[in-house]
Amino acid sequence: MRDWAVLSDVPIELPVRPALPALVAALESAGSAVLVAPPGTGKTTLAPLAVADAVAGRVVVAQPRRVAARAAARRMAALLGEPVGDRVGYAVRGERRVGPRTRVEVVTTGLLVRRLQHDPELAGVDAVLLDEIHERQLDADLALAFSVESRAALRPELWLLAMSATPEADRFAALVGGTVPAPVVRAASALHSVTRIWAPPPRPVPPPGAGPVDRALLDHVAATVRRALGEQEGDLLVFLPGVGEIAAVAGRLSDLRDGVDVLRLHGRQSGVEQDAALRPGERRRVVLATAVAESSLTVPGVRTVVDAGLSRVARLDLARGLGSLVTVPVSRAAATQRAGRAGREAPGQVYRCWSSGVHERLPAQPEPEIATADLTGFALELAAWGAPGGAGLALPDPPPVAAMTVASETLTALGALDAEGRITDRGRAVVAAGAHPRLARALLDGADRVGADRAAQVVALLAESTVVGSGDDLGAAWRRLRAGTDPAATARWRAEVRRLRAALPPAKRTTPDERTTPDERATPDERGGRRAADEQPVWLPDDLAAGLLVGLAYPERLARVRRPGGSAYLMSGGTAAELTPGSGLVGVEWLAVAVADRAPGAPAARIRLAAALDEVTAREVASSLLRREREIGWSGGDVVAREVLRLGAIELVDRPLARPDRDEVAAALLTGLRDTGLDLLTWTPSARTLRERLAFCRYALGDDWPDVSDEALLADAPNWLGPELAHARRRADLGRVDVVDALRRLLPWSLAGRLDELAPERIAVPSGSRIRVDYTDPAAPVLAVRLQEAFGWPEAPRVGGGRIPVLLHLLSPAGRPVAVTADLASFWRSGYRQVRAELRGRYPRHAWPEDPTTATPTRHSGRRR
Repeated sequence: MRDWAVLSDVPIELPVRPALPALVAALESAGSAVLVAPPGTGKTTLAPLAVADAVAGRVVVAQPRRVAARAAARRMAALLGEPVGDRVGYAVRGERRVGPRTRVEVVTTGLLVRRLQHDPELAGVDAVLLDEIHERQLDADLALAFSVESRAALRPELWLLAMSATPEADRFAALVGGTVPAPVVRAASALHSVTRIWAPPPRPVPPPGAGPVDRALLDHVAATVRRALGEQEGDLLVFLPGVGEIAAVAGRLSDLRDGVDVLRLHGRQSGVEQDAALRPGERRRVVLATAVAESSLTVPGVRTVVDAGLSRVARLDLARGLGSLVTVPVSRAAATQRAGRAGREAPGQVYRCWSSGVHERLPAQPEPEIATADLTGFALELAAWGAPGGAGLALPDPPPVAAMTVASETLTALGALDAEGRITDRGRAVVAAGAHPRLARALLDGADRVGADRAAQVVALLAESTVVGSGDDLGAAWRRLRAGTDPAATARWRAEVRRLRAALPPAKRTTPDERTTPDERATPDERGGRRAADEQPVWLPDDLAAGLLVGLAYPERLARVRRPGGSAYLMSGGTAAELTPGSGLVGVEWLAVAVADRAPGAPAARIRLAAALDEVTAREVASSLLRREREIGWSGGDVVAREVLRLGAIELVDRPLARPDRDEVAAALLTGLRDTGLDLLTWTPSARTLRERLAFCRYALGDDWPDVSDEALLADAPNWLGPELAHARRRADLGRVDVVDALRRLLPWSLAGRLDELAPERIAVPSGSRIRVDYTDPAAPVLAVRLQEAFGWPEAPRVGGGRIPVLLHLLSPAGRPVAVTADLASFWRSGYRQVRAELRGRYPRHAWPEDPTTATPTRHSGRRR
């Protein structure tokens, strides 16, 4: 094997090198191992070369990120004094540089998963190295699980090495080793020390969240960069959560002088742009980077790290199928990784833009992607591997049940899984496309509709988001790429187009772009607008073709404007959405939304990327969401009876029903009555009086009498309002109901004849008048009578079968109460004298006898006696 030796050709010494013999020995004895090495020790560079010296076949090294894969390959090739593609090569999506002599190939974890699905034995590969396994990306978890099972079931001689800078070695050793934990080999600490400098903002800043990072923190990061430039030597690497923050800090540093270059490094750049930030410069540099620079990268010349202390992670709203990017505090493990970038080549320092106290409260590890991400692609990979749900696989964490349920439902709807969760032939075609299942569906079905070329072009644009550029108009981005105005982005896009087109089944690859005459686009009928099987496809303009493909991928994100000319939309999935201010798509009636996110607590999602389309196309691509429904219900304060055609939550057609079902109308009226209250009925004085008398009887005589409270009447409305409801059609009909007759239905025959006896509506007083009793308070019915009409009445009357005395309101000649009593005899003896003394002078024409118990009652005025 000495002809193939590579490590012996590396002239430099790195801290990991003394541990490599023990590592190779562990692999020779156990076949698997875990290498724990702090940042900057050289594990990514030297461990693959040491393993390559010990095996005859190829060594595959998996990295979570494309930029890290390319950089690692270039670093190893440079140490060997060779170009990339000789003994060391790499492969990332859309780009591969290997040759016949390649011994070490660095790939992304996603690409390794693809190879394992295609060839579980990994023919020709003798060792698989999984680098940075602590990052816990979905593809990394799958690569680990699949590699472990491949080795156990098919290739026991395959070496499997997991590498990490974090201390969770025992956990990964148990996973990698299978039945017996794998040996753990530990390397020495980094060659160079890194000094921590705590640099919190001078004033507290709001915690991170779904919105933009606070401007005060960005100001502070820029100020810390200036401070570090003045206090330290060498280049600076600055960690920020996203591209927007990089641009903001770059703007704040635009006035730097004295030969300082400000560079950017993030995943949305082209490989050429990323490589430029990873090469030494002639001038001092400030490299503003996202998490892509956390691990497996050496940025030459960096002696100082400035860490903003933030990370950006994806969160999925399972109910709406929308994701959002949330800014969270960095974990302690990630902060250690970031700090290690400063000590790779010499002693360095890290300026942490937070305090030591805050540091102790940071989470120990970053949250694994499996806990928060969309698991649709993950679930399909598991099914394709033959382990639906991940049962029996060496996954570091089980997938959340709710997220997997949603993923399985989505895949079943796409036809990728059967009812038992097993992968279908269509599902295998989706996997072979090497894209998210939704995008693969758009590619496969869209090729027949708009042609293989255009389908691959649009899906490539959606899959390779780094080429979209600014703006939210997908059609405009497509035109820019075809025009080649951005050569680097166009090159990446075209590479992905070629890959996707090659992934199509042979019968679909030859599908030409449709160039038939676009004369008349027949409006589809309301059954869904599908074309007949023998109907030729109609040519679609580019914008509609893009919208059709997006709609195939995300039918629940088809959206219609709420108000003509507005920026507010309703998506077919039921979520409200808004275009960004100034968008060129404002006012477009229909959109197919490719990218949208909804911040927690926000009333609407924000549309980030969309294509215009029309209703005909929307109906065609989302025909499964079309529903014709008869609706009879209470809405807007009245009965609504209509036939509605909906595309998900979007109403397309609304027609009134000529003959709605009577029972359904009655049910709607009952709903309205219960929602709005009994005031929908017309409560005449007689109706109110009857209700109060019934309430009194229940109070005085017990539960044999009907309950006429609001709650009871509403609950029992079908009984006492039954006949009226049977003939009512709308709210106004309820207002015409005779409530008195309806209430009397509550009384059984045995009680109906006693109502007037037990709760008389009127009571005769000594003057001969019949006066209405007020039963508003069932505990104290009130009879308001002029005092002169009560002369000669020895005591107050009683109701409720003699159980309840009536409360007398004795009135002055002007009708004002002068006394309230239920004990009339007592009033005549004592209270009357005072009333007589006070009022006889004021009302001299009325009778004020000295003895009211023997006086003649009168309804009329007369001479005082």
